[in-house]
Amino acid sequence: MLGWAIFCLVLALLAAVLGFGGLAGTFVGIAKILFFVFIVLFLVSLLVNALRGRRPPI
Repeated sequence: MLGWAIFCLVLALLAAVLGFGGLAGTFVGIAKILFFVFIVLFLVSLLVNALRGRRPPI
């Protein structure tokens, strides 16, 4: 997911350099949304992992 956010950010920078302001703004918005979704999922994953603890050895 973080890869997609970085990809959208690169596309936004490229569109801005080429003069496509509206398209660049759209890609920046998508990149922001994907980045925050990534952060939320990462924090939930850390929390679940911390609450589960270690498994006993087999």
